[in-house]
Amino acid sequence: MKLFRRTITILMLNISIGLVTFLNSAHAQDVADSIAPEFSSGTTQKELVKAKSFMVSAANPLASEVGYNILKKGGSAIDAMVAVQLVLGLVEPQSSGLGGGAFLVYYDAQKQKLTTFDGRETAPKAATPDMFLDNNGQPLSFFDAVIGGRAVGTPGTVKLLFDTHIKYGKLQWQEVIAPAIKLAEKGFKVSPRLHASITRSAESLYKYQPTRDYFLTEEGVPLFVGTIVTNKEYAKTLIDITLNGADAFYKGELAQSIVNTVQNAKGNPGRLSLEDLADYRVIEREPVCYRYRDHDICGMGPPSSGALTVGQIMGMLEAYDLKDYGIRNPESWRLIGDATRLAFADRGRFMADSDFVKIPKGLLNRAYIWERSQFLIGEDALSDELVTPGEPPFDHAQIFAPDNSLELPSTSHFSIVDASGNVVSMTTTIENGFGSRLMVGGFLLNNELTDFSFVPEVDGKPVANAIEPGKRPRSSMAPTIIMKDGKPVLAIGSPGGSRIIPYVAKTLVAWFDWDMDIQKAIELPHLLNRFGTYNLEKGTAAESFAPALEALGYKTDIKDLNSGLHGIEITPNGLEGGADPRREGLALGE
Repeated sequence: MKLFRRTITILMLNISIGLVTFLNSAHAQDVADSIAPEFSSGTTQKELVKAKSFMVSAANPLASEVGYNILKKGGSAIDAMVAVQLVLGLVEPQSSGLGGGAFLVYYDAQKQKLTTFDGRETAPKAATPDMFLDNNGQPLSFFDAVIGGRAVGTPGTVKLLFDTHIKYGKLQWQEVIAPAIKLAEKGFKVSPRLHASITRSAESLYKYQPTRDYFLTEEGVPLFVGTIVTNKEYAKTLIDITLNGADAFYKGELAQSIVNTVQNAKGNPGRLSLEDLADYRVIEREPVCYRYRDHDICGMGPPSSGALTVGQIMGMLEAYDLKDYGIRNPESWRLIGDATRLAFADRGRFMADSDFVKIPKGLLNRAYIWERSQFLIGEDALSDELVTPGEPPFDHAQIFAPDNSLELPSTSHFSIVDASGNVVSMTTTIENGFGSRLMVGGFLLNNELTDFSFVPEVDGKPVANAIEPGKRPRSSMAPTIIMKDGKPVLAIGSPGGSRIIPYVAKTLVAWFDWDMDIQKAIELPHLLNRFGTYNLEKGTAAESFAPALEALGYKTDIKDLNSGLHGIEITPNGLEGGADPRREGLALGE
């Protein structure tokens, strides 16, 4: 009945506005002509990097250089991945590290096979449905939940690095870890981005002695740009992992220190146990793919919502000729924005850890996506009444309520291609900037459990993304590899909380439909709409769309949209790399 009512609504829309003119109205043309002509290139700050053999693109120059050196000496993409992640955890500790988790999409050139590895954190065995509710049964405020031990999940990054290196590494384990140990012992300079992050979080970092001593001066002032920082504890942790592998992290003295820190966190203790650490496993999963034009967009399935939601957005857009409409036409952004809103409605209701929740099998069903795409027919923004979860083909009857989880922008992404054609697309995180603010062994612990819904049910209906023992919280991380004719042609991804999904989708539209190289696609100013308000990137030509989008019926909000897109295109003539100018990273190759 609900689908019937929607179909009637769509038919009435078609009759009332006409299918032929909806993207060619005089109004749309007038506003298109008024938008800055330089919009298509954004604010160019970095050059497209070209290479013949191998490449790495990461969010910090020191990490990119270490990855480049590993590849140059004949290391594999996985060797470089280990080195890059360990350096990022040192120089960009607010975003990712040993105390967090990661998703890896990997192309094995020898087997010509695409696969994914789930290194997402898990909820402790002692987790309960009410652990993020106060004494009155109301959800805790985000920062009441995040700072301290309550939100710390079992970290997965170290196990992911170790397990995949055993399968795909070429260099010795100690050889790929050595650069990070050296950097931790000799020191690195505080970057402008790290300084700014410390400044924003100074009050919460001051709460616990280890973070206070590491990130602030004796006077409580954030470390200045250019300050040389050493991290002997981090070096010691990495030496232990070098000698004893992942067991050094998940068992023994370090594991006990992690548990003690979490369970005894002042004011907000957590429930992580030695058993949780010892039992952690990385899961290899089949990639989730959606065919767009003549390519396959492949990424991480549940517990990530990334590939499903990106696939839905792109699938709904496929019915429309975005290339012909053009980048400067507000109607292009109306289509992109409302497709994103519809996909996020499905995301909120249906997507969670598929090991615990039965997810509708038809979320990427082409007939279902086509039916959803018909909502985009019109001249104005979709009304809130029409932006509701759909009815994808089900193989079960359970109905979920939308959740209220809050996923804040932090995280990091890097892409790697080695000389043999192996490809890494990895997104890595400790969730909110500086995670739980708890520091052990020279690294920060995550606050990933706040990615679960704080409430387990709404109006008597269970929430798919409710917390359960051993469950992995839903994520928006969307490491992506684009395939054509069975071969990889692009690796891309971004940090940014739930904005990751529209960041990646927008970049793919620019690359697929507007013929931009990967650097220009990454630099393209951000316009995104998840929940009804159109966010426009501050200080860019995106601001010029505000009047046109408001005329279409949207509320607009101009704000900083700090992505960290890093991608590599694999062309017949070699590699082309792009790095997001909104961060400090770069692409390096040879």
